[in-house]
Amino acid sequence: MTPQTRVEIDQNGVEWHISADLVPYPEAVAVMEDRAARIASDGAPEAIWLLEHPPLYTAGTSARPADLTDPDRFPVHVTRRGGQYTYHGPGQRVVYVMLDVGRRGRDVRRFVQQLEAWVIATLAEFNVTGEIREGRVGVWVARDDKPLTASGRVSEDKIAAIGIRLRKWVSFHGISINVEPDLGHFSGIVPCGITEHGVTSLVDLGLPVTMADLDVALKRSFDPVFDLA
Repeated sequence: MTPQTRVEIDQNGVEWHISADLVPYPEAVAVMEDRAARIASDGAPEAIWLLEHPPLYTAGTSARPADLTDPDRFPVHVTRRGGQYTYHGPGQRVVYVMLDVGRRGRDVRRFVQQLEAWVIATLAEFNVTGEIREGRVGVWVARDDKPLTASGRVSEDKIAAIGIRLRKWVSFHGISINVEPDLGHFSGIVPCGITEHGVTSLVDLGLPVTMADLDVALKRSFDPVFDLA
């Protein structure tokens, strides 16, 4: 993937690539597209890529121009993944999934649900309860430590984003989980088009979790969710 990338192969032959350096977004997209094409055409091994990006915004296929509130703050990359605007930057674990969804059931809805379940299972390793909300993409956590919303509901913050694309039944793009990013950087966009909720991270929740800790949890939680058996 990059020169400073470590590769591990799990028991099912899935390659796990872990990059030590910040990876430029265009480079990541080129690598993903190449691997996805080779999985579809040549049967190359499936791959999961764990990395961090330099600060940037991405615009998915549903992005609305009005939701980019500070267009000059960071580079903005238009991408063909599903979803709206997201932020990526240091302290956020980006997880790109290049998986053969055709071999895994050819069910896109189920695949997205598996990604959600994977995030939730990973967060549970740190005693964080991640939840899905109808009409809101991503994974959310209730904030009992914050004031109630204007409608009297418990506040909720987003901790993980999900946005994928499939080509010939092979996925790319994926998920991002906030470990310890600068949460102020999210203020340049309306994350995923949602204005009435905030953004949080594992460290913001008071948990001294490292990127390596999260990677271990991601790898441990993967097979129970995506098992082909």
